[in-house]
Amino acid sequence: MPIINSVAAMQDEVAQWRRDIHQHPEVLYEVQRTAGIVADKLKAFGCDEVVGGIGRTGVVGVIRGRKETSGRVIGMRADMDALPMTETTGLPYASRVPGKMHACGHDGHTAMLLGAAKYLCRTRNFDGTAVVIFQPAEEGGAGGKAMVDDGLMDRWDIQEIYGMHNMPGIALGTFAIRPGPLLAASDAIHIEITGKGGHASRPHQCIDPVLVGSHIVTQLHAIVSRNIDPLLSGVISICMFHSGEALNVIPQTAELKGTARSLTAEVRDLIERRVIAVAEGTARLHGATVRASYERKYPVTVNHPRQTALASAVAGDVAGADKVDTNIAPLMGGEDFSFMLEARPGAFILLGNGDTAGVHHPNYDFNDAAIPAGISYWARLVETAMPV
Repeated sequence: MPIINSVAAMQDEVAQWRRDIHQHPEVLYEVQRTAGIVADKLKAFGCDEVVGGIGRTGVVGVIRGRKETSGRVIGMRADMDALPMTETTGLPYASRVPGKMHACGHDGHTAMLLGAAKYLCRTRNFDGTAVVIFQPAEEGGAGGKAMVDDGLMDRWDIQEIYGMHNMPGIALGTFAIRPGPLLAASDAIHIEITGKGGHASRPHQCIDPVLVGSHIVTQLHAIVSRNIDPLLSGVISICMFHSGEALNVIPQTAELKGTARSLTAEVRDLIERRVIAVAEGTARLHGATVRASYERKYPVTVNHPRQTALASAVAGDVAGADKVDTNIAPLMGGEDFSFMLEARPGAFILLGNGDTAGVHHPNYDFNDAAIPAGISYWARLVETAMPV
């Protein structure tokens, strides 16, 4: 079962949907325009039920199969939100909203799941119920958790849940997946340092928070190399360091912010303990005070074995078994689909975007040539999991 012919014929239409969404990016939960487009299209396709406002601005569409004797209900999720960054692609359909862009391909995810919904509404060649889920606020807002907390799984009796993400660097038309941990837990580090400010010419009369912060950054990065088993994985990146207002004034305070990533509960616990201990101990060594917090954001994205096997087989039917990597190494990126996988068994798969700029890069663009493979995967997943 390769790419479905009728799906291939939809590519230009779906690409136009995608490019329209790309031109009008919306961040976090503020996806009213995108959610409105999704809801209108689902109704026009003939979905049996379309409900908005799930998880604040999420949209759910219900498609009942030709038969419903199996009682099976499968959910498929796409994310809708963009990122607060400036696009530099120069494309004709580039973002029209200053400081916002679809730099992670959620425009493509939304368009492909819409294409699958159109196909499934037309064919209904399955025994059960397909639930298409369009989620806000994946980029740091935990929209997946918001939808689960809003009753997503129980309201529609979803039994299994599946997700997909494009991946630059993986060949176009290919897929990658693995059972178990696929993507890392993503946590936030926030450290506020208070020293003693003063004139830059008299550092001996001050407690320099910039110096203290610099030592903290160095020591935090040593956690991974000296506290974590080399055969395990962990990442600590301090990405923001704010302090001072003048070049000749030692400031009173400094602020550090960053992220930590892990693939196991043990490493996550260790990183949290060590981050706090290092920040407090280093500040105390220099006579400064510190307020350090570690916020657990997204859990590890863990694929369930049986659903991963199904997803792998379906991807192989679409692309060819030789174009599906079924044991890709775990990635340290985070994904709030993890909350849905904690609520129900399922699997998250990666779709090749080809040799393009990476996600979260200002020159990134979703590859429209991936659309037929993505839609075909969704369609075949439903038809394979719930055969007539």
